[in-house]
Amino acid sequence: MAVIFLLFLLFVSSVTACDRCVHQSKVAYFSSASALLSGACGYGNLAIGFNGGRLAAAVPSLYKEGAGCGACYQMRCKDTKICSKEGTTVIVTDLNTNNKTDFVISSRAFMAMANPGKAKDVLKLGIADIEYKRVPCDYKSKNLAIRVEESSQKPYYLAISFLYQGGQTEIVGVDVAQVGSSNWNFLSRNHGAIWDTSRVPSGALQFRFVVTAGYDGKWYWAKSVLPADWKNGVIYDTGLQITDIAQEGCSPCDDGNWKLH
Repeated sequence: MAVIFLLFLLFVSSVTACDRCVHQSKVAYFSSASALLSGACGYGNLAIGFNGGRLAAAVPSLYKEGAGCGACYQMRCKDTKICSKEGTTVIVTDLNTNNKTDFVISSRAFMAMANPGKAKDVLKLGIADIEYKRVPCDYKSKNLAIRVEESSQKPYYLAISFLYQGGQTEIVGVDVAQVGSSNWNFLSRNHGAIWDTSRVPSGALQFRFVVTAGYDGKWYWAKSVLPADWKNGVIYDTGLQITDIAQEGCSPCDDGNWKLH
């Protein structure tokens, strides 16, 4: 089992390689942010409060069957007359099935790429040529949180999602156990950022999970998260902060400089 798990993590590392490299693509925007709130990641209305509303739907290679939910990307458009050098940062909350662009983003994020006073000019582009790279998510003093999904049915079924995952990592495995117990049950990824199990321990619950923070992954242990009387729709603090930066699986490309082509 340990060998299989290691091979799985090596596979995950290979498919997430070169995240920090600069990529060339195009980006379009949704005229209404509500189009991203019911996104494939499952964040629902909470998403509007993420990253100042600068949200993104990403293509399958970046969505990664839900593992890419919550990832942050810096992007800028290439028209230097109206677009800033810094661009903006977006957070993935949905899946983009349009193969003409790597991202479809909120109009707020689209305008955030503009130079001062040029937001309307950028918006008129409709579809913009961009370059982008993945960057760490920074939630300042906010800890990783677990939300109990409304679909949970105590005591038979538990569905959760992770919020405010910092750093540049992906959660690839989750276990749950009663506080004080070593009898762990695994959760499966239901869809997007939603994990679930029908083997729900009684009492207060602790979690452990694996994130890609290098080639072998890294375990985190939240020793006491859900109280015995946990409730649907409530967000619980794990007491942990994730700030790791996943290692690259390719030649170094993150030299800190943006190069327009």
